[in-house]
Amino acid sequence: MQVAVIGAGSWGTALAWLLGQKGYTVWLWGRDGAQIERIAAERVNRRYLPDARLPDTVFPTHVTAPLQGCPVWVLAVPSGALREALRLQPPKNAILVLAAKGLEPGTGKLLTQVVCEATGDSDARTVVLSGPNLAVELVRGAPTAAVAASRSLTCAEQVQELFMTPPILRVYTNDDVIGVELGGALKNVYAIGAGISDGLGFGDNTKATLLTRGLAEMMRFGAAMGARPETFMGLTGVGDLFATAVSRLSRNYRLGRAVAEGKTAEQALAALGQVAEGYPTALVAQSLATQLGVEMPLLYAIASILRGERAIRDALESLMTRPPKGEREFEFRVL
Repeated sequence: MQVAVIGAGSWGTALAWLLGQKGYTVWLWGRDGAQIERIAAERVNRRYLPDARLPDTVFPTHVTAPLQGCPVWVLAVPSGALREALRLQPPKNAILVLAAKGLEPGTGKLLTQVVCEATGDSDARTVVLSGPNLAVELVRGAPTAAVAASRSLTCAEQVQELFMTPPILRVYTNDDVIGVELGGALKNVYAIGAGISDGLGFGDNTKATLLTRGLAEMMRFGAAMGARPETFMGLTGVGDLFATAVSRLSRNYRLGRAVAEGKTAEQALAALGQVAEGYPTALVAQSLATQLGVEMPLLYAIASILRGERAIRDALESLMTRPPKGEREFEFRVL
């Protein structure tokens, strides 16, 4: 088995490391030729995962020829770079594993929709891989789990077998592709909110409230998009939300904390030096929620803070002084 991993950032490198540990031949592709050559020479990705030595079966490359012989492509690029990555033209019958978590910036489209448009094919061979999976912890061997979601059970099970790596990674299958995608995308927005909360010096009461109500918003939004609300109670919803919102390894958490400490979103992103998917997701999800008529006050508040339209304290006051409601006042609307 040969596997192409497209994207030599932290997550792509971690997945290449994992598959290499299992003895698969892995082509780790990146567009920065100089960076790829350094990774190949040093056998580590010093920029993103300096402590993870790549197995000998992992071959960093910036050319596309070796990729054409791979029956599985793992797409581990930022959501805004997915269309460009698909121009590398994966083989017609390859399984495409979406390891990115987000919505397409500007359009707000699900990444499975982007794959269909870019390849001109159905999403039957596409598998969404999501869950509470921080790259640094994965390569340290800390046990975790993920979900492989696809409309094709056969493809989902193949990806499950490919990535299942006891005792490091356990993989479950799911057929609710939209729910798994949205769980991985929306949790990043509320992780920014958790970072803001901690940056302001608030305690566990505040964070618990934020994450609980954020989860309710995720479920409402998911139902309006055609997902099953119960999917958000699993690894890609509650699990990923918790991991991303409490860990200082999380880029989205660190973005929110920096904003609370006085930086603009742009300054905080520049300091991170990496993509924080929650930022573009908040902006396009707000637009989608308006179109769908889904009430998401927390997401709206976070998006307005990131845009610089509202001060954090003003947004907080607006949230806390909203009219009283029942906790289960909103019913899920399934399209």
